[in-house]
Amino acid sequence: MSQVPLFFHDGELKTSAETELEESTARHIVQVLRMQRGDNIMLTNGKGYKATATISDAGKKKCVVQIEESEFFEQSKPLLHIAVAFTKNTNRNEWMLEKMTELGVASIIPLQAERSEREKFRFDRFRNILVAAIIQSQQYYLPELCELTPLEELVSKYDSVEQKLVAHCMADNERRPILDAIAKQKETLLLIGPEGDFTEDEIKHLTSKGFKAISMGSNRLRTETAAVTACASFNMLNHD
Repeated sequence: MSQVPLFFHDGELKTSAETELEESTARHIVQVLRMQRGDNIMLTNGKGYKATATISDAGKKKCVVQIEESEFFEQSKPLLHIAVAFTKNTNRNEWMLEKMTELGVASIIPLQAERSEREKFRFDRFRNILVAAIIQSQQYYLPELCELTPLEELVSKYDSVEQKLVAHCMADNERRPILDAIAKQKETLLLIGPEGDFTEDEIKHLTSKGFKAISMGSNRLRTETAAVTACASFNMLNHD
């Protein structure tokens, strides 16, 4: 028996409700997958809900479904928030977003640091990548994708997060290996700097605000590699 396909629907998923899906989703279901009235699909709204549904109306640009059953899943704890200075290379940024989402990050914050390379973002395009990644990895929570955030604003906004870490490459400054530095079962904010790294003044400011400096290993990693490594390390310590 083939697996029932999962789709994203940005709306409520109430049992017994009839719902018209977004046009792009409808086109994929009807024109690409050739699904018809009476066929079954799964839906998630990225807010913890999974629903089973039956197609009740299928047109070229329209797909209406009857929701048979809706189930809510608690978000896996502890939460990880990654603040990262995006590069000028769009393909590398998109790869990073996809992989961090597959690894279950709760929030992705594009970071504006002193040496940041990128100041404009195709927010809708990036969000679509997150949606595709939760569908591919069969998850029910869409990461929060924030707007470009200056460093000082980030520090203030996430002040209450229990564990705050910053990765940098300054060998002369005290750092702990990431696997030693991460305390288990604590909500965490982790900062990854730009290709040219954080400045020394930025690191001094962050450590004065309670951030612990960490190392990602002896090799110098690209920004996107460091971000994905951080997510994988966090999962290794906190989740089976």
